[in-house]
Amino acid sequence: MAVRTVRIAMNGVTGRMGHRQHLVRSILAIREQGGLDLGDGSTLWPEPVLVGRRAAALRALAEEHGLDPDHTSTDLDAVLADDSIEIYFDAQVTSARVPALKRAIAAGKHVYTEKPTAPSLDEARELARLAGAAGIKHGVVQDKLFLPGLRKLARLVEGGFFGRILSVRGEFGYWVFEGDQQPAQRPSWNYRAEDGGGIILDMFPHWEYVLHELFGRVRSVQALTATHVPQRWDERGEPYPATADDAAYGIFELDGGVVAQINSSWTVRVHRDELVEFQVDGTEGSAVAGLRGCRVQHRAVTPKPVWNPDLPVTHAFRDDWQEVPDNEEFDNGFKAQWELFLRHVYLDTPYAWDLLAGARGVQLAELGLRSTAEGRRIEVPELSL
Repeated sequence: MAVRTVRIAMNGVTGRMGHRQHLVRSILAIREQGGLDLGDGSTLWPEPVLVGRRAAALRALAEEHGLDPDHTSTDLDAVLADDSIEIYFDAQVTSARVPALKRAIAAGKHVYTEKPTAPSLDEARELARLAGAAGIKHGVVQDKLFLPGLRKLARLVEGGFFGRILSVRGEFGYWVFEGDQQPAQRPSWNYRAEDGGGIILDMFPHWEYVLHELFGRVRSVQALTATHVPQRWDERGEPYPATADDAAYGIFELDGGVVAQINSSWTVRVHRDELVEFQVDGTEGSAVAGLRGCRVQHRAVTPKPVWNPDLPVTHAFRDDWQEVPDNEEFDNGFKAQWELFLRHVYLDTPYAWDLLAGARGVQLAELGLRSTAEGRRIEVPELSL
């Protein structure tokens, strides 16, 4: 079998997501399985080139994972000028993403990027237009579509389990420590609006593609954001004012009249089975899906509760739900999407999650922020270049 090496510039891999999910659990995992079988008699072997701002950290990361320390660089322009590098991947902070992606597109590289693709819709659409004009392949990480729980939920939707879908309720979040008594689990820039932080810009792009792909296009948004914790402590232990929203409460109207309500918060303590859960209610059945699990209740076996606050509740409502079986082996979602993108680049297979899809997520975040600023419901126009 012929082996083709593809060199991928990976920018931002010293960060949490870039390192753990994209480098280790995606690219290195593909190498550990012997490369990516393209199904045409050839195997694709990814060769990462680590890019960032700190040379010592990049070399240490390369050595940790058995990569060539010389395949690291702090000079993005030099990396993009290298004709042997075919793909540029970006997992930097949001505020640094647009100029780097523009340079990669101008250099003729295929681009794959984390989201949000840009701090504003105008910039996100410009990236999509530039990529289209350059004739390159481009993709945006939309990882939650590949979670086992949401894959099972999609299976139920496609099979008509719900009948007519009425509503979607989502709860996402956990308590992110302020950084004084215990170190915070997220970097401090997440809580500074001037650095591209804020939960609505971080999470509404996720909710856009989840709702769009599973239930229908988002037609309107009404949101309320809050900065519940106004002061936090950074990585050096220094206090700083939190200028970005740390909670967002959104109502979305979808095609077909489906109503979605999703709460996103870094200031909530978890009292649910998983850090994110979606409940879908339909005329024929309901489901609750998380990261991995999914439970269902069909109309025919739905109990008939009677409201009576004078008596203690003795019915175990959770016991009435049935677990949806896996029925297949689920790979890591980030790795699964990487493989689809690589096949798209080298086999020209269809790929829907491009920079325009990423721009839809930025659009929803921008309109969500406008909704909370103006205190009203905002229509979401269909997006085009």
